[in-house]
Amino acid sequence: MKEKEELRLNELKKMENQYFEKGIQYLCGIDEAGRGPLAGPVVVAAVVMPKDSKLEGVNDSKKVSEKKRELLYEQIKEEAISYSVAIVDEKEIDQVNILNATKEGLTTAIRGLKVKPERILVDALTGIDTCGIPYDSIIKGDAKCYSIAAASILAKVTRDRIMRKMDEVYPEYGFEKHKGYGTAAHIAAIKEYGLCPIHRKSFTKNFVA
Repeated sequence: MKEKEELRLNELKKMENQYFEKGIQYLCGIDEAGRGPLAGPVVVAAVVMPKDSKLEGVNDSKKVSEKKRELLYEQIKEEAISYSVAIVDEKEIDQVNILNATKEGLTTAIRGLKVKPERILVDALTGIDTCGIPYDSIIKGDAKCYSIAAASILAKVTRDRIMRKMDEVYPEYGFEKHKGYGTAAHIAAIKEYGLCPIHRKSFTKNFVA
């Protein structure tokens, strides 16, 4: 591993190392993908990585290329002590709103872990049900904390794969390219074709007559 990458990863692990130094064995990072799009689910991932994990390239998923994310997705799953991914669909998002849907996904992801963590680090969310496990909410956690960054990659790759499959079902909307986000091309497609079943009606009411 190049020295620059080694230094970056050491910095990304600084916060977690403070927990490990206090005697915590199992630390869980949680992040989501898909709070902003007009279509598709929100995906929440929880992951407990080994203390000494240092996978080259782990970072906030938005800063990692799609090809590298796919590779890291497999490496993270292979190396993780435990991981869990929760998918909350557009119907639930419309029913309870995106924030509550994300919080639901977080609780489901925690319950899906095979190992109970002693502490949870979550990207920015507060007022959440962590099944009685103490948590810390970290603003921009996916850029500051190794296990949250790992969770962000699991969540994003899972969601991107779902949206690529949806592109095969509803090719006219271009989900392969924008993954459901509100690009000009996506909004134009909504105006031309109307909504499809995976659109979030609470997000798209301004674009349909």
